[in-house]
Amino acid sequence: MNHYDFSTGFRAVYERAKIRFAQGDATPATLLSSDDTTFLKANGINAQHLYDYVDDLAGYGEPSYDQAHAIELVRRDYFHNAQNSLPSKNTLDPATLPAKSDAVRGISWLPRLLPKARAKLRGELPSALMYGCGGDRAFFKQHQILPHEFLNLIWRFEADDNAVIDWVARRIARPST
Repeated sequence: MNHYDFSTGFRAVYERAKIRFAQGDATPATLLSSDDTTFLKANGINAQHLYDYVDDLAGYGEPSYDQAHAIELVRRDYFHNAQNSLPSKNTLDPATLPAKSDAVRGISWLPRLLPKARAKLRGELPSALMYGCGGDRAFFKQHQILPHEFLNLIWRFEADDNAVIDWVARRIARPST
């Protein structure tokens, strides 16, 4: 694997996925060629991730390629360096997620986002969930947090939700520039 060329390869896969999606070949199973699927899998990414990005981009105008790329760079880094290029055998059960209306320290959505982001980082998101979905994007916009920045934060404080919550609370308290 040529690690240095990952970004070039990811962009090519992403652009092909966008074209196929626009042509109506819009399922995670049919969106990518076997070579594209192999490329993604070797980097800890699956077809569902690409499908979610191009589907939401077509329907809502976001996330942008840049956001998708930045998120997947963090995931890829974790996959290769923390997971030794071995996929997790676990999958997050959506029924275990906190409610969308739950809050911690008055911050709505954050209790739900914490396990979702952790599952994204580890490659454990089920196909029914997307890291960076509309609800996540609303949270990130409201609090001026980049999706990949939050994912990196989850890695940094992997087992410490309170440290993540403290960081988010500090970010919210600061005026945006």
